[in-house]
Amino acid sequence: MGQLNFDELKQIIEINSWTRNKEGVDKNGEIFASWMEAIGYTLSRYSREGIGDHLHFIAPSKKGKRLLLLGHLDTVFPPNTFETFGEDEAWIYGPGVCDMKGGNYVALQALRNIHNKFGAVRNIDFLLVSDEETGSDDSRHLSAKLAGEYDYCMVFEAAGANDEVVIGRKGVGTFFVDIEGIAAHAGNHYREGADANLEAADKLARLVALTDLGKGTTVNVGKIEGGIGANTISPHARLTFELRYTAAEERDRVLAEINHIVMESTVTGTTATLSGGIQRDVMQPSPGQQRFIEQINTLCHIELPTEKRGGVSDANIISSQGVPTIDGWGPFGDGDHTVRERASKKSFSERIALVTEIFDHFMQGEFQ
Repeated sequence: MGQLNFDELKQIIEINSWTRNKEGVDKNGEIFASWMEAIGYTLSRYSREGIGDHLHFIAPSKKGKRLLLLGHLDTVFPPNTFETFGEDEAWIYGPGVCDMKGGNYVALQALRNIHNKFGAVRNIDFLLVSDEETGSDDSRHLSAKLAGEYDYCMVFEAAGANDEVVIGRKGVGTFFVDIEGIAAHAGNHYREGADANLEAADKLARLVALTDLGKGTTVNVGKIEGGIGANTISPHARLTFELRYTAAEERDRVLAEINHIVMESTVTGTTATLSGGIQRDVMQPSPGQQRFIEQINTLCHIELPTEKRGGVSDANIISSQGVPTIDGWGPFGDGDHTVRERASKKSFSERIALVTEIFDHFMQGEFQ
């Protein structure tokens, strides 16, 4: 595997880095920081209490374009659920091998290669956040703020099965509708009640009807809560739903309709309030992104395969700030978010080689 050291990767894979395990996430970050500092990076730490610290590794600067690398330190597995590392001839196995400790390691190895060649890495910074797997509710504000400092962004989530990079991801929002009705005895005072559950049923149907599969827009009411018992007119109900969309125009259409549905009651005596919002805005292909891809293709003499994905990542956040962003630079793997997670050894080698070549051209000022 050349310079690739799976023993190093094994070291961080076996650390439980569940988002809510601050101690484990920070330990993962400390090890990664030692590797980055060894190649000349300065750490800017964003300390947090309930989650792991966010780590911004800053390279020495020079005049020219600036590139941000983006990854996350956390995984989805609580302690004592999936904490082992394994390997065979073709694959490595373990929590985060592709999502995304493995992707972070691809970036690290490529940076090491550049440091070995040039003696220093310049204008290529690396942001590792700690809460991506729970929606980046804290780190998205930091990511959006830092985005303005960069000309390009590469995100190290897993590659596609045919080495595709990701040029588009759906936007996603999570919302809650709380409905207040009037409780009443279902036998003796039925007319005096205002049924929050009935209003919730009406709103559920209207929300789901906003789905437009042809445009890639889905509204899913994934959870319903309400009522007290069979003999009581329900005084309260709650809908929890998710919106996913592929275009800003669809986002705006659906958000306007959601507000209308929430404000308009069909069951007299009920009222509703909306909370929640967009977590990560849509990552749409853009002219700037296309120019980024064309430069990579020309400089590296390749034809990058591309794809769009329904799932979200922190690429959505940087892209929505107008920074040309390409995702999927990690190794190919599958079984992510399950105890079958694995990543291809061949893909690791190929990704490290390609990313090293891209960084090489970037260091020489060939990206415009």
